[in-house]
Amino acid sequence: MTTESQTRKLSHSLTLPLPADQEAWLKSTILDVPDYPKPGIIFKDITTLLGNGEAFKLVTDILTQKALDLKVDVIAALESRGFIFGTPVANALGIGFIPIRKPKKLPRAVERIEYELEYGKDVIEVHRDAVQPGERVLLLDDLLATGGTAAAAQQLLTKIKADVVGTGFVIELSFLEGRKRLMSGPDTFSILTY
Repeated sequence: MTTESQTRKLSHSLTLPLPADQEAWLKSTILDVPDYPKPGIIFKDITTLLGNGEAFKLVTDILTQKALDLKVDVIAALESRGFIFGTPVANALGIGFIPIRKPKKLPRAVERIEYELEYGKDVIEVHRDAVQPGERVLLLDDLLATGGTAAAAQQLLTKIKADVVGTGFVIELSFLEGRKRLMSGPDTFSILTY
């Protein structure tokens, strides 16, 4: 006997853009939290998506299919929520995973990049030997907002001689125009756009 949930799983599309009904269902698994972390912000809480096994599997399956389409050698992801999506994709494909971290979290020689935030600066780091020169890398994160961190991560990966062939996000806040800050060569995609 096939349950409604199993039927929906079998009919999920793994190509983007998603069909409207599938996109609406997936968006329904994400909770809006008003005035977090400060007044006027509506925070997209993905913990509710993560708590829904069907939604979490769908998202990681879509990201895995994109990685296959791009013929990547390794997955890179940004600390910390990017790790939630990047590691199952790397695991599903049997390829390596590169953590891009905040300062002083990696134990060996690192490359680092400092980048501008709305109010100040931040730094991210990666191990210098994280990739072999020319390896095809897909960079993943949970959210594209202003694009500053993702753009810095692309630059950082390029600095260690990775071939960044794609940058993917679960959610994109398109009104913030973060795509404009990203490198023009790699395939940039998001599963859900607000």
